[in-house]
Amino acid sequence: MDGHPVTGYFKRNVLQKRSYLKFEWCLAAVNNPVYWEIQSDDDRVRYWTWVPQLNRYLRVVTLEDGITIHNAFPDRRFKQ
Repeated sequence: MDGHPVTGYFKRNVLQKRSYLKFEWCLAAVNNPVYWEIQSDDDRVRYWTWVPQLNRYLRVVTLEDGITIHNAFPDRRFKQ
């Protein structure tokens, strides 16, 4: 992950379960999102970016620090 912080859950579960995801897409979402918001229940941060290869928006969730990647998945419901 090139030194970027990620959770164990992200490494063990997300990347294995969704092997089609590329880490650089996740970084693009965090570094240059089209939209972002703070989750009200746990202060984690959600970021969205458009991924042409998926033809969908990718949602990336970080811990409260806004940097440590915890989850990522194509978001069918996000509309900009």
